[in-house]
Amino acid sequence: MASRKEGSGAAGSGFGASKGKGKAAATGDSAVKQVQIDGLVVLKIIKHYQEEGQGNEVVQGVLLGLVVDDRLEITNCFPFPQHTEDDADFDEVQYQMEMMRSLRHVNIDHLHVGWYQSTYYGSFVTRALLDSQFSYQHAIEESVVLIYDPIKTAQGSLSLKAYRLTPKLMEVCKEKDFSPEALKKANIAYENMFEEVPIVIKNSYLINVMLWELEKKSAVADRHELLSLASSNHLGKSLQLLMDRVDEMSQDIVKYNTYLRNVSKQQQQKHQYQQRRQQENLQRQSRGEPPLPEEDINKLFKPPQPPPRMESLLIAGQINTYCQNIKEFNAQNLGKLFMAQALQDYNN
Repeated sequence: MASRKEGSGAAGSGFGASKGKGKAAATGDSAVKQVQIDGLVVLKIIKHYQEEGQGNEVVQGVLLGLVVDDRLEITNCFPFPQHTEDDADFDEVQYQMEMMRSLRHVNIDHLHVGWYQSTYYGSFVTRALLDSQFSYQHAIEESVVLIYDPIKTAQGSLSLKAYRLTPKLMEVCKEKDFSPEALKKANIAYENMFEEVPIVIKNSYLINVMLWELEKKSAVADRHELLSLASSNHLGKSLQLLMDRVDEMSQDIVKYNTYLRNVSKQQQQKHQYQQRRQQENLQRQSRGEPPLPEEDINKLFKPPQPPPRMESLLIAGQINTYCQNIKEFNAQNLGKLFMAQALQDYNN
């Protein structure tokens, strides 16, 4: 399971899965085409962050529901409890099993369909998230991870996205081979590591009626606050995080270039060794001596280990996420400017 500190774990078997497991892997298509979330689940996720999330603190929890055809319906959730490293006796898997057993006793949907996590300025494309989602998706094929961005939500628009690992990345993770050759053979790039699944938020008819009543009672002046421009601190923080990831990418490129230089240097050493070997054998042959025995050159020159490329792909994916957030931030502010100008012209 996903741990409290973005650590990785394994989704335990027996958490409940839908029918037709393995079908998507055979056809190469995604097992889920749409995610339907109850409004109460969204409120629970928001409430969880408001109570326990502070600054860049990540909150996580379990999603419960069921699968209907190619639609994943999330009808309930519960959070991971707060605990520290000193709580060595705490067993997250046992805690989740007890929670789902209690929900089953009161006739509430208890099938495990994924997990959720908050994010800090879109910083969620990490190795920990990849390992956790692979564990969930490997145990329960239809599992998704919901990413909740509280900073975007505080600016007036709910930011909640569902992601799954692509079938290609699932195969690579199963083999646990993240070498450049394996990723190139699987045609894995940062663009096709995760797939976003469309989200639909559904409320009951009674809740919709209540929302209409609340909208009628709300003052018109309060709605104008939504047109206020977002703080420039958001843009500055996003740019700072983007620059940090670019620096990490530069360091990773330096490591890879060093590896290439070492490979080239070793190839030259192998060539020089073979030439010296041939000259020695020619001299021995001229003296009537037997040639030197053949030796495995790979044992004499152990090839350098290539640096793993998965981290580079994750950094590139995170950079792409930051760029998308900055683009959405600017588009949102531009839209608010047009709306505010239109409203001012209308009032005049």
